[in-house]
Amino acid sequence: MCVSKSGFYKWLECKDKNHQFEFSLEEEIKKIHTSSRSTYGRRRILSTLKKSFIKVEKKRISKIMKKLNLNGVGKPKFKTTTKVDRQAIHFPNLISGDFTSYKPNELWTSDITYIPTKEGWVYLCIILDTFSRAIIGWSMQDNLKREIVLNSLNMAYKKRSHFPNGIIFHSDKGSQYSSKEVRKYLKLNHFHQSMSNSCYENSITETFFSTLKKELVHRCNFLTRKEAKSSIIEYIEVFYNRIRAHSALDYLAPLEYEKNYEI
Repeated sequence: MCVSKSGFYKWLECKDKNHQFEFSLEEEIKKIHTSSRSTYGRRRILSTLKKSFIKVEKKRISKIMKKLNLNGVGKPKFKTTTKVDRQAIHFPNLISGDFTSYKPNELWTSDITYIPTKEGWVYLCIILDTFSRAIIGWSMQDNLKREIVLNSLNMAYKKRSHFPNGIIFHSDKGSQYSSKEVRKYLKLNHFHQSMSNSCYENSITETFFSTLKKELVHRCNFLTRKEAKSSIIEYIEVFYNRIRAHSALDYLAPLEYEKNYEI
């Protein structure tokens, strides 16, 4: 074959090393996909490999994922459930679709969504800090009374321990946010209340709900409200805030991103 003996054995050694690397890469990709609760697609797997200083091309990851039958989760259809109280006091939109913030506690957004169970709906209200996308406050109830927002605000207050005056609190014009009690709470704590004209103008919060539903809710069949609440709490506090790589944060988890800011 016109190949030297030393050249043949060198080629054979390289071939074995390539097989070993391919096997190790497959194992690492399976490990990452499993730790992401089978939610990560090619981009997030690539970013996680980079953190471990493993250099590999996107096409190679796609090929291996196809071979191993690994898939990320798709995006669900968007639905809105906002009910506007036309006679309530509303506030102007102070951000006009710009969710940019340069440090924690500049802009908080909030919204409410519903989670189906065999017992009926569970309503979830969250408060998100747009700097890190961290969920700093949440509350779940079997109804849509204003306490669901007040409880979320109280949790956010306790988690942040204290925060400067003048935080913008942005939501839609849902009746809970325009209620007298919520407006009074925000005023006493020196928030600037901001409201969008539609749920589509609170996209950053809707994006979290989309992520929650595609990675958890749509993959489960909750029998009871208690089961749903337990799973959602674990998703928010254990996985989303602390582990899940976020594309807008250079593929860091929200609390990891905040920690880097503090350093």
